[in-house]
Parts: sequence; C-alpha cells; structure tokens
Amino acid sequence: MGTVGLSFGSATSGQGFDVATTVAQIQAANQAIETPWQNQLTALKAQDTVLSSLGTDLSALSTSVQALTDFEGVFAEKQGSSSNTDVLSLTSASSSASAGSHTIEVSQLAQTSSDVSSAIASASDTLTGTVTIQGTVFDTSTAGSNTLTGLVAAINSAAIGVKASIITDSSGSRLSIVSTTSGLAGQLSAITGTLSDSTSGGSAVSFSTAQAGQDAQLKVDGVSVTSSSNTVTTAIAGVSFQLLATSAAPVQVQITDDTTDIATAINSFVSAYNTVVGDVNAQEQNAAGGTAAALLGSPIIAQLQETLTGSLFSGKASGSINNITQLGISVNNDGTLTVNADTLTSVLNSNLSDVTGFLQNTGSFGQTLSTALDNIGNQTPNGAISLAQQQNNSQETSLNTDITNENALLATQKTQLTDELNTANQILQSIPEQLNEVNSVFDSLTGFNPNAQQ
Repeated sequence: MGTVGLSFGSATSGQGFDVATTVAQIQAANQAIETPWQNQLTALKAQDTVLSSLGTDLSALSTSVQALTDFEGVFAEKQGSSSNTDVLSLTSASSSASAGSHTIEVSQLAQTSSDVSSAIASASDTLTGTVTIQGTVFDTSTAGSNTLTGLVAAINSAAIGVKASIITDSSGSRLSIVSTTSGLAGQLSAITGTLSDSTSGGSAVSFSTAQAGQDAQLKVDGVSVTSSSNTVTTAIAGVSFQLLATSAAPVQVQITDDTTDIATAINSFVSAYNTVVGDVNAQEQNAAGGTAAALLGSPIIAQLQETLTGSLFSGKASGSINNITQLGISVNNDGTLTVNADTLTSVLNSNLSDVTGFLQNTGSFGQTLSTALDNIGNQTPNGAISLAQQQNNSQETSLNTDITNENALLATQKTQLTDELNTANQILQSIPEQLNEVNSVFDSLTGFNPNAQQ
C-alpha cells in the first residue's frame, strides 16, 4: 500500500478539508498495485493479436499445401482442346479423364422431333374440334382451350413429353409441338384430329413434321458411337464435348494435364509461405519508435522459424525430384521464397509424375510439410499457436480475477474511508465553536472581558 501525504490546514480554522479529494488520493496510491497487472494484460493482448494473425496466415498456408497434396485436387485436373472448334467444342475434362489424343468423326448431328400446324390468321381465332397429341386428346370445347393460346397452355400442363408454343411468320400463327426428349427416342407420333379455325370460315388445321428426331452419329477412335444429344458426355471417360456440325475431316481432341492450374497453386503456396515468414520476421525487430515487437524473444517465434526452414528440405525424393529448387523455388536471405516461372513450367511439362510424387507420396515433401504446419498452427488444439493462445488466456483470466478482487476491496475501503474522513472533517469544523464555548466559560469565571475599554 502506498503512502499519501495529506494536509488538512489549520486545525482551528474550521474550514475542514475536501473529503472526496482526500479519498481519491488515498485510493490512487492503493490502486497502484494493479499497474503491473494491467501492463501484463496489455502485453498479453498484444501477443494475442500477433498469435491470431499468425494462426490465420498459417491456416491459409495449410490450405495452399492441401491443394497440392489432395489426390483429387489440382494435380488431377485435365484440360482439352479441339482441332476444329466449328465442328466440335470441348465442354469439360474432369479428373477422371486420361491424358491422350482422340480422333472424332461427326457424320450426323442429333435432332429433336417437332411438328407444326398450318397457319392460322391470328392466335386469338376461335378453334373448334379436337387434336390428338402423343395419344392425348385435347378438346377445344373445354373452357379456355378454343384459341391457340389456350390450347398451348392446356398441352403444356398435361405433361405428355412435349413443349407447345406459338410461332408467328408472314402467313400467320402456328402451333409448334416439340418433343422434350432429344434424338430418335423422342420421335413424335403423328398428330391427328378435327381441329379447325371457325373464325376463318371453318378451315381445317393440319399438322406436318417440321423436324424428325434422330441421334448423332460419330466415330471415336474408329468406334461408332450414337448420342441422343449433341452434348456428348460418355464417349470418352471424363470428357464432355459439344457437336456443332458434321465434317468429312476428322477432328483431333487432345486431353492434357492442367499444368497451368498446378503452377498457379504452387505460386499460391509460395505467396502464403512468404506471408507467414513476413509475420515471423516482424517479431524479430523493434517497431517504429523503438517499441519492441509483441513476441520479440518468444520461444514460439524460434519454433516457427525452425519448423518452416526445416520443412523446406524435408521429405522423401520422388524419382528425379528431391528438393524444391528443382521446381524453380529458391530461398532468399530473409527466408522468403521466389519462383522461377520458366523452370517451374519446364519441370511440370516434362516430369509431372515425379512432381506429383514429391508432393503427394507418403513421407513426401508435401505430406511432411502438411504435418509440420498442423503441429505449429492453430488448426488443432495441440498446435504450437493454439497452445500459446491457451496459455495466454489462462494468464489473462488469472490477472482479470486479481484486478476484479482488488477493485472490490478498493470499493469497500472507499466506503470506509469516506465515512471515517467525514467524521474527522465534522470534528475539525466544530473545533472553532468548541473553542468559543471554552472562552466564554473562562470569561465568566475570571470576569475577563476582552472587549472592555482600557
């Protein structure tokens, strides 16, 4: 407890003293015990901020490594090309596709069956009679079905495997019926009935085939293939392509590994790694103004440095690839990494299998680094960052408890001090009056009158 020097003025002045100010001075001295606790809390919270940032950046680094070690990830991606995009366009090449070249000949495109009516002067003309579509009879005497518009609505709501619509040309409006199943399997049966246009004198409405349903016919590597749709998804495993036209000349389809995306993923890893190294380096020097970094000298920083540096040259070799420098990745003096794009592209194009093994095989660089990051990050409860955060949280809880208890004690003391000093102040203020009473008694006993004339 601190010592406070207080002055109450002249004891006989009757002025007393300021109780509130006196209590505040005493409390301030006693409260100084909390100063080191508050300073420690401030330091711990500054560490928490840095630890949280490190944890976030380490998590991002782990995610970038996972993209390289995932067996079904970027290394499994494929891309395709067509030698004639006017005939055949590649839609996608999934991870299940195998790299290689295919020859495709397109002799016939798929068509969807459709029928169309003869022209009617107006879509609002009144119709009479019936029409049978795919075995279902539509009667124009049914409410709302005696115009083309009403008949279209009735056909579409019947769900009979066709789509009805109105087509208008220079001759008038026509009822169009299109199968909802493409190819030969969707061929429409003949449309029959007694439909007529009563507004135009009862002229009969007839139907004709607009387009016959047919399957696409093609050869894939010499094997005949049919497809009900011009979007072909099963001819080559994992590859989807769109047929756009027939052609006497074969089209070459090339399926390759997507090394562009792999290079992007490796560059993302390097960027994430450099972010973490930058975080660590920032804790090894004083900030602007000479303020020490929150984790300067902390064992956690040394552990991070050792793990990051050591992991760069760990893991088993895969064929001809035994370290990251062969991927075009070099280590700078400050611990950050730099990628040589030309070297990386060359090794991906020439030796992708060994690069994949270097990152994904058991005990490989990629797998070893992934494990190391789990051990130092905050993605698991036992990661170094997680443990440091847990330790800080425990200390902060203890300090906050001490401060709370001390504040409660100070509050009690404040009440007691205020009561005691108010009593003392009242006594001081009453002293002049008591002195006057004593003087009066003295005068009456001695006959002394200080105001008498000399």
